[in-house]
Amino acid sequence: MHHRVCRYKNCNADLSLTTLNWTFLLHLAAPPTRMDFQMFAVVMLLLASVEQSMASCVVDSFTVKQDFDPKRYAGKWYALQKKDPEGLFLQDNISAEYTVGDDGAMVASSRGRVTLFGFWVVCADMAAQYSVPDPESPGKMFMNYQGLASYLSSGGDNYWIIDTDYDNYAITYACRSLKEDGSCEDGYALVFSRNPRGLPPPIQRVVRQKQEEICMAGQFQPVLQSGAC
Repeated sequence: MHHRVCRYKNCNADLSLTTLNWTFLLHLAAPPTRMDFQMFAVVMLLLASVEQSMASCVVDSFTVKQDFDPKRYAGKWYALQKKDPEGLFLQDNISAEYTVGDDGAMVASSRGRVTLFGFWVVCADMAAQYSVPDPESPGKMFMNYQGLASYLSSGGDNYWIIDTDYDNYAITYACRSLKEDGSCEDGYALVFSRNPRGLPPPIQRVVRQKQEEICMAGQFQPVLQSGAC
């Protein structure tokens, strides 16, 4: 009869150690548990969310107002919120008046207060003309603008109508430069209203959703409308 030889004074200690080793090895070799699959699913979901978030911030993937109608858009609009670009930008009391000519081209005159040289606050007047590079996407326009004073800049930007119901609100967007991944490096956006006193709660919810869709949630600041301009 073969007798087991104990390596310790107490054979029970040797047996316990052997049992522990086998338990550890069996645990390593055991198939994944339900908890393992749950953790794996959570990690994969997080990775997918990050990937989707990065992809959705590509400017070319942003949607604009379908079948945008400039004639319905024409008229007076008041800025209620804005996300500034880099450099000088209108700070408050911003409004814009849009008109559409017989040829269908849209032009605008806008006003707003701006601070020059860090201390001089003036009401600035701007003019703009809009063109549609792709007739299949009338909501994606290009804007040429001019400051109607020597101290104001002139130039050109994309001018996208992200959304509008024509009667209450509009959200415009422009990206001046892109990152290598296609997201916006320097851009700005405005939330307009037909009423300078604000928007009703249901429309505010729509606006917040659109701000998220253009990856600018939490970046907007309110625009004072005091009638100063």
